[in-house]
Amino acid sequence: MSNSHRPPVCDDFPTSVPTLEELVSLRRDGHLVWLTIERPEVLNCLSFPTLKRLRLLLEELRDDTSIRCLLITGAGKRAFCAGADLKERRSMPRDLVPHFVRNIRALMDDVACMPMPTVAVVGGFAFGGGTELLLSCDLRVADPAAQFGLTETSLAIIPGAGGTQRLPRLIGKSRAKDLVLTARRVGAVEAAEMGLVNRISEPGEVQAAATLLAEAIAANGPLAVRAAKCALDEGGELDLAAGLEVEAACYRTILDTEDRLEALAAFTEKRKPRFEGR
Repeated sequence: MSNSHRPPVCDDFPTSVPTLEELVSLRRDGHLVWLTIERPEVLNCLSFPTLKRLRLLLEELRDDTSIRCLLITGAGKRAFCAGADLKERRSMPRDLVPHFVRNIRALMDDVACMPMPTVAVVGGFAFGGGTELLLSCDLRVADPAAQFGLTETSLAIIPGAGGTQRLPRLIGKSRAKDLVLTARRVGAVEAAEMGLVNRISEPGEVQAAATLLAEAIAANGPLAVRAAKCALDEGGELDLAAGLEVEAACYRTILDTEDRLEALAAFTEKRKPRFEGR
């Protein structure tokens, strides 16, 4: 669905779900934007209002062409996100449960469809919906103490926010079955070995490591980065011939950009290019 035809996010939530800005903070750092789940006292788990706040922020940021990288993290040192708020779920009226499930799945789709690169910054636990959230990001940076797991089968349910689909596409079906069917948790090193994590930081330095990665992305031509992400995402699930057509279409979008000409001029003049996203 194109951005212009997306229904407003607020229409997806029952009127009883409040909008609480303090649940997720937004911080701009030049061309980088940080979204932080601010619920460390409950391991940054995803309550209904937290889902709403996240989705509203993503809706707000989606068309902001000044953003070159979006970083998502959780407050505190214990958890990135421990998944759904089980305390809330125990008392949730039965008729609201389908709305919650639909919105947590929609949140992951919102993240996956952001036009700019997204980085999950994982400083601690990431279980259930927390792992599904980082799977929706393009890249993942973890502290050595981070732990991961799709633990839903231990609660007599299954991953319902994309975990059974995104995890095998990232690490392979056999490894994904190992994690999902056993509900076991893995540390950062094993997660990196299986391809779930891109980079492991020094202890306690995960935000600094993620910032370096984001800055490396932001230093490149922003239109080209977005086009490359589009080619990888949209072409990656197609056969090779169709994928090459997607790549060609994405390439055409950057042929007439000022940034491409600036890169050529900078190469000739032996200087760093100054990209403006035009």
